[in-house]
Amino acid sequence: MMRIFDPHIHMTSRTTDDYAAMHAAGVRALVEPSFWVGQPRTSPETFVDYFDGLVGWEPFRADQFGIRHHCTIGLNPKEANDPRCREVLDILPRYLAKDGVVAVGELGYDAMTDAEEEVFTAQLDLAREHELPVLVHTPHRDKVAGTRRSLDVVAASGIPPHHVVIDHLNEVTVDLVADSGCWMGFSLYPDTKMDEDRMVTLLREYGTERMLINSAADWGKSDPLKTARAGAAMLAAGFDHNDVDTVLWRNPVAFYERSGKLVLDATDTVEQGATFAGNSVLRGARPGS
Repeated sequence: MMRIFDPHIHMTSRTTDDYAAMHAAGVRALVEPSFWVGQPRTSPETFVDYFDGLVGWEPFRADQFGIRHHCTIGLNPKEANDPRCREVLDILPRYLAKDGVVAVGELGYDAMTDAEEEVFTAQLDLAREHELPVLVHTPHRDKVAGTRRSLDVVAASGIPPHHVVIDHLNEVTVDLVADSGCWMGFSLYPDTKMDEDRMVTLLREYGTERMLINSAADWGKSDPLKTARAGAAMLAAGFDHNDVDTVLWRNPVAFYERSGKLVLDATDTVEQGATFAGNSVLRGARPGS
């Protein structure tokens, strides 16, 4: 079986069935970046509960299925345009110091506004202060210009490029990042962004070094098993098991271990009757209870 570390997946929006299927496919570790919840938030205080879940309940829930959960914390680009969210920047330092927080992110651009750049720059400063890697989201529109601009802002921050992953890349942006020294992130989706066959083509051309493949699965149409499907596609295309292990395990470990907070001791023997704040992943009475 492949061992898989999904370096970007939004498990708060996924089910326990997803956790079980991921474990069966070989996923033993993941990183959940903080994210836009799908509708505008009403105040900065809502982020506190959300961040608490990323460092509390969600790692517990993942552990019940034998998967080690980590997260990144940040104010995402879409919400950087909402003035009500700017106070979140003052909240971030308390979470960046917590166990399990292995990077600052997702940060970067959505519509490439001045507000987004201000928030982007401020969070790069926080990453430098806390000595954490950085996860950069590239915009869905005008991706080439957004990737170039992201790389310029990262270079100006003084953060070493090998401490940064530029995510959501495709065939038209990979060259820019390959030449920069930053890590290259690819999100595989059922209908949009990249898929496993296109990914195999890029791996043939660019090799496996600094390559990160993720499912980025969230509350939209997505697939939390895309990393496993990519590994199967690599093997079918003639890559060997060492290549697959490099891309799906060793690369994400190498990137996120720079945080000094990576833990990879998930177990296959889990007692799902455990509780967190009085809650378990089980529902209803059980025999003998």
